[in-house]
Amino acid sequence: MKKKTLHSESEHISLKDYPETEKPDQRCLRNGPECLSDAELLSVIIRTGAEGMTAVELCRGILESVPGKSLGGISRTGIDRLMKIRGIGTVKALQLKCVAELSRRMAKREMGKQIIFEGPDDIAAYYMEDFRRLEQEELLLLLLNTRGALMGERLISRGTVDRTVASPREVMIAALEARAVSIVLLHNHPSGDPTPSRDDLEMTERMAIAGMLVGVCLLDHIVIGDGVYVSLRQAGVIRENGMVDLPQEQTKD
Repeated sequence: MKKKTLHSESEHISLKDYPETEKPDQRCLRNGPECLSDAELLSVIIRTGAEGMTAVELCRGILESVPGKSLGGISRTGIDRLMKIRGIGTVKALQLKCVAELSRRMAKREMGKQIIFEGPDDIAAYYMEDFRRLEQEELLLLLLNTRGALMGERLISRGTVDRTVASPREVMIAALEARAVSIVLLHNHPSGDPTPSRDDLEMTERMAIAGMLVGVCLLDHIVIGDGVYVSLRQAGVIRENGMVDLPQEQTKD
């Protein structure tokens, strides 16, 4: 009978194949998760490797294949691209994306308990990495209290690459349910150019008017591009009193 080896080329190698003292999950139990490397942490979740690779070796390969060669790169890597990595199928790709999303949400919620936005620079910096690489426009509603602290956020719409449609009624219902004093709208331009379109400006005006009717102030509407942004408050479109001044459309002679 042929003895099974740890690195047999014909089998997937899982954590159960490690010597007991070397298993990342056992080391985690003894010493805590902080003792594990990034690859070992992932291996506890992934559990199995691929042909000729242990789970840890597979996870090292994953980290080498994503942007920044770090855990943060997983969140910026699509499922299709993850599945091109040797040893990664649909299930493992979904596991990786869910872990990344859990980490993102946990970090955001912890920051949201403490963060007070001082202005559009703070908001843009907070959301830039989430929005700059999206392939479709997404409109996010930020709900703020009297101190300008982030109470929560709502994804209002996910549109095509050239347009996002949003309902002022939906936005104001969300703001009133959260008891927000003020709101900020934030969306991305997949082209990388954050210059507001006429649709963006007109939607801002509708939101500002709806907000004044129900007592919710639209503080700003920020458009995210690739590493750059435009604040309609800074641009003078949204005034201090919440009113909106739309620039005149240029006409051709």
